[in-house]
Amino acid sequence: MNHRPYTVILIVPTGIGAAIGGYAGDALPVARAIASVADRLITHPNVLNGAQLYWPLPNALYVEGYGLDKFAAKCWGLRPVHQNRVGLILDQSIEPDLRLRQLQAADAARATLGLNLTDYVITDAPLQVQLRSSASGSSWGTIDNPDSLLRAAEVLINKAEAEAIAVVVRFPDDIDSEALQSYRHGQGVDPLAGAEAIISHLIVRTFQIPCAHSPALSPLPLDPDLSPRSAAEELGYTFLPSVLVGLSRAPRFVVEACNFPSHNDIWADQVDAVVVPATACGSSALLSLSQLPVQIITVRENQTQMQVLPEPLGIKAKQVNSYLEALGVLVAHKAGISPDTLSPNLPSLHCLSTTEISSPPNP
Repeated sequence: MNHRPYTVILIVPTGIGAAIGGYAGDALPVARAIASVADRLITHPNVLNGAQLYWPLPNALYVEGYGLDKFAAKCWGLRPVHQNRVGLILDQSIEPDLRLRQLQAADAARATLGLNLTDYVITDAPLQVQLRSSASGSSWGTIDNPDSLLRAAEVLINKAEAEAIAVVVRFPDDIDSEALQSYRHGQGVDPLAGAEAIISHLIVRTFQIPCAHSPALSPLPLDPDLSPRSAAEELGYTFLPSVLVGLSRAPRFVVEACNFPSHNDIWADQVDAVVVPATACGSSALLSLSQLPVQIITVRENQTQMQVLPEPLGIKAKQVNSYLEALGVLVAHKAGISPDTLSPNLPSLHCLSTTEISSPPNP
Protein backbone atom coordinates (compact mmCIF):
# COMPACT_ATOMS: atom_id res chain seq x y z
CA MET A 1 0.00 0.00 0.00
CA ASN A 2 1.31 3.46 -0.92
CA HIS A 3 1.20 6.16 1.74
CA ARG A 4 1.64 9.86 1.14
CA PRO A 5 5.03 11.29 2.20
CA TYR A 6 5.17 12.10 5.89
CA THR A 7 5.81 15.86 5.99
CA VAL A 8 7.08 17.81 9.01
CA ILE A 9 7.66 21.55 9.43
CA LEU A 10 10.35 22.63 11.90
CA ILE A 11 9.96 26.24 13.04
CA VAL A 12 12.37 28.17 15.24
CA PRO A 13 11.39 31.86 14.89
CA THR A 14 14.23 34.27 14.17
CA GLY A 15 15.58 36.87 16.58
CA ILE A 16 13.83 35.76 19.76
CA GLY A 17 16.76 34.16 21.57
CA ALA A 18 15.75 30.52 21.20
CA ALA A 19 17.95 28.33 23.40
CA ILE A 20 18.24 25.94 20.45
CA GLY A 21 18.17 27.52 17.01
CA GLY A 22 18.85 31.07 18.14
CA TYR A 23 22.54 30.92 17.30
CA ALA A 24 24.78 29.99 14.36
CA GLY A 25 22.90 27.09 12.82
CA ASP A 26 22.69 25.29 16.15
CA ALA A 27 19.27 23.81 15.29
CA LEU A 28 20.84 21.90 12.40
CA PRO A 29 21.30 18.73 14.53
CA VAL A 30 17.56 18.87 15.30
CA ALA A 31 16.79 19.25 11.59
CA ARG A 32 19.06 16.32 10.72
CA ALA A 33 17.34 14.11 13.30
CA ILE A 34 13.83 15.05 12.14
CA ALA A 35 14.84 14.57 8.49
CA SER A 36 15.79 10.98 9.33
CA VAL A 37 12.22 10.37 10.56
CA ALA A 38 10.23 12.43 8.07
CA ASP A 39 9.92 11.79 4.36
CA ARG A 40 9.95 15.56 3.84
CA LEU A 41 11.19 18.27 6.19
CA ILE A 42 10.23 21.90 5.59
CA THR A 43 12.20 24.49 7.52
CA HIS A 44 13.70 27.95 7.14
CA PRO A 45 17.22 29.25 6.49
CA ASN A 46 18.22 30.18 10.03
CA VAL A 47 17.68 26.54 11.06
CA LEU A 48 19.93 25.19 8.30
CA ASN A 49 22.50 28.00 7.92
CA GLY A 50 25.66 27.55 9.98
CA ALA A 51 27.79 30.28 8.34
CA GLN A 52 30.49 28.21 6.61
CA LEU A 53 29.01 24.98 7.98
CA TYR A 54 26.04 23.16 6.47
CA TRP A 55 24.76 19.62 5.98
CA PRO A 56 23.15 18.23 2.83
CA LEU A 57 19.66 16.95 3.60
CA PRO A 58 18.13 15.61 0.38
CA ASN A 59 14.61 15.56 1.82
CA ALA A 60 14.74 19.04 3.40
CA LEU A 61 13.08 22.06 1.79
CA TYR A 62 14.79 25.40 2.50
CA VAL A 63 11.95 27.95 2.70
CA GLU A 64 12.37 31.61 3.65
CA GLY A 65 10.14 32.83 6.49
CA TYR A 66 7.71 34.97 4.49
CA GLY A 67 7.36 32.16 1.94
CA LEU A 68 6.72 29.73 4.78
CA ASP A 69 3.94 32.00 6.08
CA LYS A 70 2.31 32.10 2.64
CA PHE A 71 2.67 28.33 2.29
CA ALA A 72 1.07 27.70 5.70
CA ALA A 73 -1.82 30.00 4.77
CA LYS A 74 -2.43 27.89 1.63
CA CYS A 75 -1.67 30.88 -0.62
CA TRP A 76 1.52 29.44 -2.13
CA GLY A 77 2.74 25.95 -2.86
CA LEU A 78 6.30 24.61 -2.92
CA ARG A 79 7.83 23.05 -6.03
CA PRO A 80 10.99 20.97 -5.37
CA VAL A 81 13.82 21.46 -7.87
CA HIS A 82 17.11 19.76 -8.72
CA GLN A 83 18.97 23.05 -9.09
CA ASN A 84 18.51 26.82 -8.96
CA ARG A 85 20.59 29.51 -10.66
CA VAL A 86 21.53 31.65 -7.68
CA GLY A 87 22.07 35.39 -8.11
CA LEU A 88 24.20 37.37 -5.65
CA ILE A 89 23.51 40.92 -4.42
CA LEU A 90 26.30 42.81 -2.64
CA ASP A 91 25.58 45.94 -0.63
CA GLN A 92 27.47 49.00 -1.90
CA SER A 93 28.48 49.65 1.73
CA ILE A 94 30.78 46.62 1.82
CA GLU A 95 34.45 47.63 1.81
CA PRO A 96 36.57 46.41 -1.16
CA ASP A 97 38.55 43.82 0.85
CA LEU A 98 35.44 42.43 2.52
CA ARG A 99 33.60 42.40 -0.82
CA LEU A 100 36.44 40.35 -2.31
CA ARG A 101 36.05 37.81 0.52
CA GLN A 102 32.38 37.38 -0.40
CA LEU A 103 33.18 36.94 -4.09
CA GLN A 104 35.90 34.41 -3.30
CA ALA A 105 33.41 32.44 -1.21
CA ALA A 106 30.98 32.48 -4.14
CA ASP A 107 33.69 31.31 -6.55
CA ALA A 108 34.68 28.58 -4.10
CA ALA A 109 31.06 27.38 -3.99
CA ARG A 110 31.08 27.17 -7.78
CA ALA A 111 34.45 25.44 -8.10
CA THR A 112 34.26 23.12 -5.08
CA LEU A 113 30.53 22.40 -4.76
CA GLY A 114 29.46 22.81 -8.38
CA LEU A 115 26.79 25.40 -7.63
CA ASN A 116 25.23 27.37 -10.48
CA LEU A 117 25.68 31.09 -9.77
CA THR A 118 24.91 34.03 -12.03
CA ASP A 119 27.04 37.17 -12.29
CA TYR A 120 26.60 39.43 -9.27
CA VAL A 121 25.10 42.90 -8.75
CA ILE A 122 26.23 45.69 -6.43
CA THR A 123 23.38 47.87 -5.16
CA ASP A 124 23.26 51.39 -6.63
CA ALA A 125 23.13 52.88 -3.12
CA PRO A 126 24.28 51.78 0.34
CA LEU A 127 21.45 49.82 1.97
CA GLN A 128 22.18 51.25 5.45
CA VAL A 129 20.86 48.65 7.88
CA GLN A 130 19.88 49.90 11.32
CA LEU A 131 19.68 47.37 14.17
CA ARG A 132 16.98 47.56 16.83
CA SER A 133 15.75 45.54 19.78
CA SER A 134 12.31 45.45 21.37
CA ALA A 135 11.29 45.63 25.02
CA SER A 136 10.51 41.90 24.89
CA GLY A 137 14.13 41.16 24.01
CA SER A 138 13.65 40.25 20.33
CA SER A 139 15.81 41.81 17.61
CA TRP A 140 14.68 43.64 14.49
CA GLY A 141 15.96 46.31 12.14
CA THR A 142 15.33 48.66 9.23
CA ILE A 143 16.82 49.34 5.78
CA ASP A 144 17.19 52.96 4.71
CA ASN A 145 17.27 52.18 0.96
CA PRO A 146 15.01 49.19 0.26
CA ASP A 147 14.34 50.37 -3.32
CA SER A 148 18.01 49.89 -4.14
CA LEU A 149 17.79 46.28 -2.93
CA LEU A 150 14.73 45.63 -5.09
CA ARG A 151 16.34 47.19 -8.18
CA ALA A 152 19.34 44.89 -7.77
CA ALA A 153 17.07 41.85 -7.44
CA GLU A 154 15.16 42.89 -10.55
CA VAL A 155 18.39 43.02 -12.57
CA LEU A 156 19.34 39.52 -11.46
CA ILE A 157 15.92 38.11 -12.28
CA ASN A 158 15.44 39.84 -15.65
CA LYS A 159 18.99 39.99 -17.01
CA ALA A 160 20.77 37.07 -15.34
CA GLU A 161 17.73 34.77 -15.11
CA ALA A 162 18.34 34.12 -11.43
CA GLU A 163 15.95 31.62 -9.85
CA ALA A 164 17.01 32.35 -6.25
CA ILE A 165 18.81 35.29 -4.67
CA ALA A 166 21.50 35.53 -2.00
CA VAL A 167 22.00 38.94 -0.40
CA VAL A 168 25.09 40.14 1.46
CA VAL A 169 24.53 43.38 3.36
CA ARG A 170 27.06 45.34 5.40
CA PHE A 171 25.88 45.25 9.02
CA PRO A 172 27.10 47.67 11.68
CA ASP A 173 30.16 46.55 13.66
CA ASP A 174 29.44 46.80 17.37
CA ILE A 175 32.21 44.72 18.84
CA ASP A 176 31.82 46.01 22.38
CA SER A 177 28.04 45.83 22.62
CA GLU A 178 26.55 43.90 25.51
CA ALA A 179 24.11 42.10 23.17
CA LEU A 180 26.92 40.83 20.94
CA GLN A 181 29.01 39.65 23.87
CA SER A 182 26.03 37.81 25.34
CA TYR A 183 25.33 36.18 21.98
CA ARG A 184 28.95 35.04 21.59
CA HIS A 185 28.74 33.48 25.04
CA GLY A 186 25.54 31.55 24.27
CA GLN A 187 23.05 33.89 25.93
CA GLY A 188 20.56 36.50 24.79
CA VAL A 189 19.38 37.21 21.25
CA ASP A 190 21.15 37.22 17.90
CA PRO A 191 21.37 41.01 17.32
CA LEU A 192 21.34 40.59 13.51
CA ALA A 193 18.53 38.09 12.99
CA GLY A 194 15.53 40.41 12.96
CA ALA A 195 17.05 42.75 10.37
CA GLU A 196 18.14 39.78 8.24
CA ALA A 197 14.56 38.56 8.12
CA ILE A 198 13.33 41.95 6.84
CA ILE A 199 15.82 41.83 3.94
CA SER A 200 14.77 38.38 2.72
CA HIS A 201 11.05 39.04 3.35
CA LEU A 202 11.18 42.10 1.10
CA ILE A 203 12.54 40.20 -1.89
CA VAL A 204 10.33 37.13 -1.44
CA ARG A 205 7.19 39.22 -1.03
CA THR A 206 7.98 41.36 -4.09
CA PHE A 207 9.26 38.74 -6.53
CA GLN A 208 7.99 35.37 -5.14
CA ILE A 209 11.51 33.94 -5.46
CA PRO A 210 13.63 32.08 -2.87
CA CYS A 211 15.98 34.38 -0.97
CA ALA A 212 18.30 34.26 2.02
CA HIS A 213 20.71 36.75 3.60
CA SER A 214 24.31 36.64 4.79
CA PRO A 215 25.66 39.58 6.82
CA ALA A 216 29.02 41.17 6.03
CA LEU A 217 30.95 41.97 9.20
CA SER A 218 34.51 42.70 10.23
CA PRO A 219 36.22 39.70 11.88
CA LEU A 220 35.82 39.67 15.65
CA PRO A 221 38.73 39.33 18.09
CA LEU A 222 39.40 35.86 19.43
CA ASP A 223 37.42 34.92 22.54
CA PRO A 224 38.57 31.91 24.59
CA ASP A 225 35.16 31.71 26.29
CA LEU A 226 33.16 31.49 23.06
CA SER A 227 30.00 29.36 23.20
CA PRO A 228 29.99 26.30 20.91
CA ARG A 229 26.53 27.42 19.70
CA SER A 230 28.00 30.66 18.35
CA ALA A 231 31.29 29.27 17.10
CA ALA A 232 30.30 28.63 13.46
CA GLU A 233 30.26 32.37 12.81
CA GLU A 234 33.88 32.73 13.95
CA LEU A 235 35.45 30.45 11.33
CA GLY A 236 36.14 32.96 8.56
CA TYR A 237 35.37 36.22 6.82
CA THR A 238 31.97 35.31 5.40
CA PHE A 239 28.77 33.44 6.26
CA LEU A 240 27.85 32.99 2.60
CA PRO A 241 28.58 29.26 1.91
CA SER A 242 25.60 27.82 3.80
CA VAL A 243 23.27 30.38 2.18
CA LEU A 244 24.41 29.48 -1.34
CA VAL A 245 24.09 25.76 -0.62
CA GLY A 246 20.56 26.19 0.78
CA LEU A 247 19.36 28.37 -2.09
CA SER A 248 20.86 26.07 -4.73
CA ARG A 249 18.03 23.59 -4.10
CA ALA A 250 15.40 25.75 -2.39
CA PRO A 251 11.90 24.93 -3.68
CA ARG A 252 10.32 27.52 -5.93
CA PHE A 253 7.06 29.15 -4.94
CA VAL A 254 3.89 28.17 -6.76
CA VAL A 255 1.45 31.06 -7.00
CA GLU A 256 -1.75 29.64 -8.47
CA ALA A 257 -2.31 32.52 -10.87
CA CYS A 258 1.19 32.25 -12.35
CA ASN A 259 2.17 28.59 -12.51
CA PHE A 260 0.99 25.42 -14.16
CA PRO A 261 0.25 22.78 -11.52
CA SER A 262 2.58 19.82 -11.05
CA HIS A 263 1.95 16.56 -9.22
CA ASN A 264 5.19 17.25 -7.30
CA ASP A 265 3.88 20.50 -5.82
CA ILE A 266 3.50 20.53 -2.03
CA TRP A 267 0.64 22.37 -0.32
CA ALA A 268 -0.14 23.03 3.32
CA ASP A 269 -2.87 20.39 3.48
CA GLN A 270 -0.14 17.78 2.94
CA VAL A 271 1.66 18.71 6.18
CA ASP A 272 1.38 16.09 8.92
CA ALA A 273 3.20 17.68 11.87
CA VAL A 274 4.88 20.89 12.98
CA VAL A 275 7.49 21.26 15.74
CA VAL A 276 7.93 24.64 17.46
CA PRO A 277 9.30 26.06 20.76
CA ALA A 278 6.60 26.00 23.42
CA THR A 279 6.79 29.74 24.13
CA ALA A 280 6.85 30.87 20.47
CA CYS A 281 3.42 29.90 19.19
CA GLY A 282 2.35 33.27 17.81
CA SER A 283 3.90 33.07 14.36
CA SER A 284 1.72 33.54 11.30
CA ALA A 285 2.72 30.12 9.99
CA LEU A 286 1.72 28.28 13.17
CA LEU A 287 -1.57 30.16 13.50
CA SER A 288 -2.44 29.13 9.94
CA LEU A 289 -1.36 25.53 10.43
CA SER A 290 -3.40 25.27 13.63
CA GLN A 291 -6.52 25.57 11.47
CA LEU A 292 -5.55 22.37 9.62
CA PRO A 293 -5.57 18.73 10.80
CA VAL A 294 -1.87 18.91 11.73
CA GLN A 295 -0.13 17.42 14.79
CA ILE A 296 1.44 20.40 16.58
CA ILE A 297 4.31 19.53 18.91
CA THR A 298 5.67 22.20 21.27
CA VAL A 299 9.09 21.81 22.90
CA ARG A 300 9.32 23.14 26.45
CA GLU A 301 13.12 22.90 26.70
CA ASN A 302 13.67 25.37 23.86
CA GLN A 303 13.05 28.54 25.83
CA THR A 304 12.76 31.90 24.03
CA GLN A 305 12.34 35.57 24.90
CA MET A 306 8.68 35.27 23.89
CA GLN A 307 5.93 34.04 26.19
CA VAL A 308 3.32 33.07 23.60
CA LEU A 309 1.89 29.72 24.69
CA PRO A 310 -0.53 27.67 22.57
CA GLU A 311 -3.42 27.45 25.04
CA PRO A 312 -4.43 31.17 25.13
CA LEU A 313 -4.48 31.14 21.33
CA GLY A 314 -6.78 28.13 21.23
CA ILE A 315 -4.09 25.98 19.63
CA LYS A 316 -4.32 22.29 20.43
CA ALA A 317 -0.78 20.98 20.85
CA LYS A 318 1.12 18.09 22.36
CA GLN A 319 3.77 19.49 24.66
CA VAL A 320 7.02 17.60 25.13
CA ASN A 321 10.09 18.38 27.19
CA SER A 322 12.79 18.04 24.55
CA TYR A 323 13.48 17.50 20.85
CA LEU A 324 14.43 13.92 21.71
CA GLU A 325 10.89 13.41 23.01
CA ALA A 326 9.48 15.21 19.96
CA LEU A 327 11.29 12.71 17.74
CA GLY A 328 9.51 9.88 19.55
CA VAL A 329 6.13 11.53 18.99
CA LEU A 330 6.94 11.95 15.28
CA VAL A 331 7.95 8.29 14.95
CA ALA A 332 4.68 7.18 16.58
CA HIS A 333 2.59 9.61 14.54
CA LYS A 334 4.16 8.49 11.27
CA ALA A 335 3.51 4.86 12.21
CA GLY A 336 -0.13 5.61 13.03
CA ILE A 337 0.36 4.83 16.71
CA SER A 338 -1.25 6.91 19.44
CA PRO A 339 1.53 8.09 21.82
CA ASP A 340 -0.82 7.33 24.74
CA THR A 341 -0.60 3.61 23.97
CA LEU A 342 3.17 3.68 24.61
CA SER A 343 2.58 4.51 28.27
CA PRO A 344 1.95 1.82 30.93
CA ASN A 345 -0.89 3.95 32.34
CA LEU A 346 -3.36 3.60 29.49
CA PRO A 347 -6.87 4.50 30.72
CA SER A 348 -9.97 2.57 29.72
CA LEU A 349 -12.44 3.94 27.20
CA HIS A 350 -15.41 5.86 28.59
CA CYS A 351 -18.97 5.95 27.29
CA LEU A 352 -20.10 9.30 25.94
CA SER A 353 -23.54 10.54 26.94
CA THR A 354 -26.15 11.12 24.23
CA THR A 355 -28.43 13.19 26.45
CA GLU A 356 -26.57 16.43 25.73
CA ILE A 357 -26.87 16.11 21.98
CA SER A 358 -29.11 18.78 20.47
CA SER A 359 -31.87 18.00 17.99
CA PRO A 360 -30.68 16.24 14.84
CA PRO A 361 -29.70 18.42 11.88
CA ASN A 362 -32.24 19.09 9.18
CA PRO A 363 -32.12 16.56 6.36
